[in-house]
Order: sequence, then structure tokens, then C-alpha cells
Amino acid sequence: MFILKTSNSISQIARLRSPKFRQAGSNCTLSFWYYNYGESVGAAELQLLVDGLKQPTVLWRTYYNEGNQWLKAVIQLGRLPRAFQFSLEKISLGIYEGVSAIDDIRFENCALPPPALSCEAPNHFWCRDTKACIDRLLVCDLVDDCGDGSDEDSCDPDLQCNFENGLCNWEQDVQDDFDWIRIRGPTPTVNTGPLKDHTTGTARGHYLYLESSEPRQFRDKAVLLSPLFNPSGSGTCVFRFHYHMFGKEVYRLSVFQRTVSNAKGWLLWYKFGNQENRWIRQTLFIRSSKPFQIFVEGTVGDGFTGDIGLDDVSFLGCTLYNGAQHPFVSFFKGNLPTVATTTSGTSAPATLPMNNCTEKEFVCRASGHCIQMIQKCDFRPDCSDKSDESACVMEVCDFEDKDLCGWHQPALEQMSGNYSINITKTFKWQLGRGANLYPEQEGHCPLTDHTTSTEEGWYLFADSSNGEFGHTADIATPVISLTGPRCKIKFWNHMNGSTIGSLEVLCKSSNKTSKLWTQSGSQGPQWNRAEVFLGIRSNFQVIFRAKRGVSYMGDVAVDDITFEDCSPLLISDKPCTSEEFMCANKYCIPKNNLCDFVNDCEDNSDESPSI
Repeated sequence: MFILKTSNSISQIARLRSPKFRQAGSNCTLSFWYYNYGESVGAAELQLLVDGLKQPTVLWRTYYNEGNQWLKAVIQLGRLPRAFQFSLEKISLGIYEGVSAIDDIRFENCALPPPALSCEAPNHFWCRDTKACIDRLLVCDLVDDCGDGSDEDSCDPDLQCNFENGLCNWEQDVQDDFDWIRIRGPTPTVNTGPLKDHTTGTARGHYLYLESSEPRQFRDKAVLLSPLFNPSGSGTCVFRFHYHMFGKEVYRLSVFQRTVSNAKGWLLWYKFGNQENRWIRQTLFIRSSKPFQIFVEGTVGDGFTGDIGLDDVSFLGCTLYNGAQHPFVSFFKGNLPTVATTTSGTSAPATLPMNNCTEKEFVCRASGHCIQMIQKCDFRPDCSDKSDESACVMEVCDFEDKDLCGWHQPALEQMSGNYSINITKTFKWQLGRGANLYPEQEGHCPLTDHTTSTEEGWYLFADSSNGEFGHTADIATPVISLTGPRCKIKFWNHMNGSTIGSLEVLCKSSNKTSKLWTQSGSQGPQWNRAEVFLGIRSNFQVIFRAKRGVSYMGDVAVDDITFEDCSPLLISDKPCTSEEFMCANKYCIPKNNLCDFVNDCEDNSDESPSI
């Protein structure tokens, strides 16, 4: 179909109407090819006319000359429960020179889901009237996927918000740069932001959006806070939302989870850049052992065509926090950092049991039994409750519990006492995961961890987007009292990027530090295994030291750190067999281990020249 010029009278209208459709399913899209070429060809727009609504909804516009070519338009219609039709309108403002045309109109995924004979599969929901079988994750998400509304019946209104009547129980953060705006219809700036909401699919429905025009500046942030939720327990809490990121200068939308107020929490998900003119659904699975809060952060790009939309937020399998005590304790009270306590307990140490131990002995926490200090942190539990190994480095660490397993950063602890230093910009070790990357880190950080080989798995990395060339970051074990003759440390490392620095393993005892292993430069986009022999050592620390390269293009990461065969020798009262050699300290070793340059006895008597 094309428009033929008949005369140049003012304000002529050419209108093409579709047939009427009774309804459309939730995944419905319309596409067509259009041609708009000529010196003064003018604009055209496609409108949605819904029965019972006076105001049409603009679904698509073309402005002026688009060149001598056919272009494709894809329009998201979504669930439309009432009868509707389309009107393609072209208005001539007196002079019309050119050709406007349309061809190949196509509807896809517009039918409701078909009825099913049964819906026995786990994690599925059987619709009441239409008898469709849909995924359970589509239940109570503010979208009528069944076609009869049964998947949205008897839902908890406190766990969902479509922004039709305000923010529900969500709140604007007061510590961000500006606020999300509630609006209906298109955003004020052309070629950015949604034209309609996601809930109703018309200009009548409301949604939230982030305005990126003046006076907003690059990287200004608007944060929306969810209500507080109870710990997820053994189950999983699911967060669903719909976002719209259309515009040449769209920057970033991020979702964080936190268990302490005033804290950034950790990044669950982010999206960066233009995602076309459509609403996109996102589902996030949340686990937490403490009361938690979700917050959605929109960041402004470096121009006014950067509007971001948010609509239809909902939770499934989550319960709102209703405890008498507020679960969040602020990180800072006055000027002193305090331990953030939660309802699950306090940070006060338990008192020790009655004991007769001297100052040079360790008191077992449960029994009051005394052991030698050299037996504390030696990879062998000598107390019945293993309390002698509790404040030590763990033998195996995969970082999956978002725990550092006893490793700590001495430099950061010193700096945290000095409030003039900004720790956030420091080159330091931190936990990360593949799904957790900022735009600058893509391609330099591992996309998956080594333990689970998924985006969800955690690892430890030194973030080179902070700090400067030559800066180092150390992460150390607590003091290890004693190790055995076969002790070694195994770990996996990831060093990929054009300006990667180096990774070193150091051993520090009293004031002497020696280098045991080093690797520098890019090693490719994969995890590499490393093994470092420690042998018999006493009162020492193991340190991983990352050195930053000349730029941010490359982060050093480690995962799955294991201390193997590190417990010291156990000397028993039994005599040695004929196959064994008795060391000077009465320890028995296989005769094969004599004179092999390894101090198997710990007192070197198996390597004595007199043998």
C-alpha cells in the first residue's frame, strides 16, 4: 500500500484501518516494512484503538525522510484483553513530495496459550477456564498469561506493584541524585523511553521512568527501594520486573540486594545500553540468610536520549519482614564504624569456660581443655569442638558462601581507621561473579567461576578499575602455627587482559617475606591451575599479592584455594615396623623416604649424612 499525492490542500489525512481483533496474548508482536522517502514526505504514525478507551495509543512513529530504502518496524503489543484495531495515519501539511508505503504486515505469538489435557509437570500452573498449562514463574507477575486471569487471582498485593495508583510499598531513596517519575503515555523526549506502559499496553497505563534531560548529568543515579523481606530460608524468593531501555544514550539499569542499610549491597543484575523500543521481562532468584531489601538503580547516560522505564514489579515465594526489631542497623553511627548486627544475633564473643590454662596455652571453648599454642591453626582440630581451628584459614575455600574463609586484607583494615581515605577507589581484593560485571570489566574478568562454571558462582578478584599502575593488593591468612612436610597450597587463577599485572604467592614469618610463586601477563581467557609447595613451616602467613598493570584492562582472579596434606606429623607411642625408619623424635616414616632431600621427620634426622 502506498500514498498517491492528489492535491496540495492543507492538512490532508490518509488513513489505513486494520480489521478488529478480539484479544491478544501476552507475547504478541506486530511487524511490518515501511518506506518513507522524499524531500517533504512528512511523518506517519500507527495508533492503537481499544474498545471503551477514548484516547488512542501511539505505537510507532516515523519522522520525515528515511532514505530510499525499506525499513522494518517491530512493535510489542502484549496482552490486550479487549477488542482493538489499528489505524495507520499520514497527515500532509500542505506540501507532500515523496512516497510513503507499507508492506508485509505480520503478527507473531498473538494467540492465547492452547488448552492442555493435563498439567502434571512440576513448577507449572493449570489455568482455570482456558485450561492452558503455563510456567509457575508467570503466576502473580501482573500479566494475564492464562487469558482468563486465573494466574493473577488471589495474589498478595503487597508483593506486586504496577504503579497505576502510586509506588505501592516501594520508596524513593533519599541519598541518590534524583527520583524516578510516574507517568502515562510517551516520555517528553522523542526517540527515547516508552510510548506506553507494560501493564495495559496503552497510553492510559502508568509506569516509572528516569528522565535523562537537563539538569541531569552523566552518571547521576535514581534509586527505588523495595520493602524489607524475611530471610528466604531453604526456599528461593523470585523477583520479576519489566524494563524499557530505548535511546542512543541509555546508560545502565542495575538491581542490588542488601542486608545492611547505608550499604551498597551486592549487584544481582545489570543491563547496559540501548535495548530497542520494547519492554523486556527479567527474573532474578534471590537467596538470603538475613532480612534483606532489593533496590533498583538507574544511571543517566551522557545525553538526553537516555530515558529508562520500569513497570510491573513482583515477588514470588517471598514474605515481607514483620519483625518487631528493625533488621537493619546503619553502618555508621556518628563517626565510629560499628558492627552491623541483625536480628539473628550479636557480635559479642562468648565467655570462655572455667580452665587452668596458662597464658601460653589455648583454651578449648566447649571443654576448657588446654592445648599448646603451636596446636592452634595447624589444620588439625585438637579440641573436641574444633575451636582451635575456628579463627584460622579454612582448608578448602570456593567462595560460594560469599565468605572469605578466614583470608583478610591487612592494608584495608589499617585504612578503615583513617576516614580521610576513600576505600572504595582502592585497588583491593573483592568477591565477584560473572553476572556481576560492570561494563568496563567485560572481557577482563572471568565470565564464570571455577567451582560451578556458571555466571552465578563466586570467585575472588583484584579489581583493576581502581588504583593506579604498580599498586598492590594483599590478602593474607591468619598466622598458621605449624605445617607438615607434604603441605602444599593449590588454587586456580584467571589472568586475562591486555594490561594484566602479576600475581604472587608469598610466605611471611616474623618480619621476613619470601616469594614462593609468581605469574605475570595475560594467560588467556580460562582458569589455570597452580600448586605451591610449603613443606614444614611454623608461625607464618600465606599472602596472595596482585600487582596492577598500566590500565584497567585485566583483573587477576583466584578460586578454589586448597591447603593439602598440611596437618603436622602425629607422633604415636607405637614402635616402628621393619619397613619403617624411626626418626630422632620417635616418629616413624617409610624407609623409602630416607635420603630423598625431603625433611619427612621434621627434625631432618632422615636426611642426616651419617645414614
